[in-house]
Amino acid sequence: MVESIPTPSSWMVLPFVLLLAMIALGPLFFAGWWSRHYPKVSVGLAAFTVAYYLFGISPSGPAHDRVIHTAVEYFQFIALIGSLFVVSGGIHINVKGEAKPSVNVLFLLFGAVLANVVGTTGASMLLIRPWLRMNKYRITAHHVVFFIFIVSNVGGCLTPIGDPPLFLGYLKGVPFLWVAEHLWPLWLVAMGTLLAMFYVVDSINFRRAPKAVRDRETAHEAWRFDGVQNVFFLLVILGAVFINHPHFLREGLMIAAAAGSYFTTAKPVHEANDFNFHPIKEVAVLFVGIFGCMIPALDWLSLNAVQLGSPTPAFFYFGSGALSSVLDNAPTYLSFLSVIQGLHADPEVARQIQDLIQGGGGDLAAVAGVHAEQVKASYQFLLSYSPGAVAGKSVTPDQIGMAILLANTKVNSLIVAISAGSVFFGANTYIGNGPNFMVKAIADHAKVRTPGFVAYIWKFTLPVMIPMLLLVWFLFFR
Repeated sequence: MVESIPTPSSWMVLPFVLLLAMIALGPLFFAGWWSRHYPKVSVGLAAFTVAYYLFGISPSGPAHDRVIHTAVEYFQFIALIGSLFVVSGGIHINVKGEAKPSVNVLFLLFGAVLANVVGTTGASMLLIRPWLRMNKYRITAHHVVFFIFIVSNVGGCLTPIGDPPLFLGYLKGVPFLWVAEHLWPLWLVAMGTLLAMFYVVDSINFRRAPKAVRDRETAHEAWRFDGVQNVFFLLVILGAVFINHPHFLREGLMIAAAAGSYFTTAKPVHEANDFNFHPIKEVAVLFVGIFGCMIPALDWLSLNAVQLGSPTPAFFYFGSGALSSVLDNAPTYLSFLSVIQGLHADPEVARQIQDLIQGGGGDLAAVAGVHAEQVKASYQFLLSYSPGAVAGKSVTPDQIGMAILLANTKVNSLIVAISAGSVFFGANTYIGNGPNFMVKAIADHAKVRTPGFVAYIWKFTLPVMIPMLLLVWFLFFR
């Protein structure tokens, strides 16, 4: 049965707006108060919104189902993010030799590829400390910021594991391989542009460092990789992503891998990485609020999307990107995905596809009516990407809705636009993506001078990120 959408009051979008404003402005203007009270704010606003859905709309039916569905999505989301954080914290890497610009470029490229395997959070936590150590004799702000640009954000756009928005899209029915198939050209352009810019800046910095200092700082370094058993746990998490049945087996394996990693990792390895649970605790608490408060915002967008007319891919690219720059990119992605679904996912088409699946697809040739071609294309899409689920008649409403969108080439360009916008623009500020602040905190702890919020935008986002983002728009969304 195709899910119906509850009809919330437009005023119930305000808790979501308030929470995102607090996340953006709290650390800047009242950091002390925010650090003490953000759990109360996040959980309180989420509780208020959930209570409205459970008791203000209806204690049963679509509103009740929406709350349960969102709770499950939150659990799935935090299981992936948390397990990657714990496992990566059990691996300590030390590098040998001089960090020449060419070596640094290769390191960042490796980090970008790795981000698609262990997530931008996992890759950032795994590589930021060796990155700081290998550049210690000439470390400057550009090393930290370009690391955030490439490893913590742009690099992770090729798989749903790579960045939280893409994983949420995967949970909503975007096939795993579809992401790489459609985003790799954008990835090549974005990565090539950023790495070329970094090479120029880093070459200037490298020439300023006296050779005697470079030789002295790298004389006693050696290759080292501690916590090798955690590679196995990373593979367990990667494999678990592909498991959809039975329910919660995927998350159970992820949590088991995290527990196995934590208890088998030697204490000196955790100490060398300054490992603690504070960063993931903060993410978990804030996302309780985000997932809870975004329910009416997403439903309102889905119900009112038709009023937008026919927005272009450029609208979705810059729209999702602009919000991802100053708010968290995961709920931003979901918000724009809801708009696209409201505009293009016809419930009648979904119903016919569901009937086809339940009937074993035998009547595909006989499908007629105004939606016939759309029904056939969407059904074939499901056969291509989810043959097991179709054969087992276990295709979810989310998968059906996404198939309707992705089977239409004109519409799937909108999904590409919000995927690129949410991931790429998340690098524009410290608050655009979770790993950004985590990387800054580690660099600050290592006594690296990182730019402040405004300096980050003025010195790096405007001259580096904006030209790259405009180039991607010009080539793919113009």
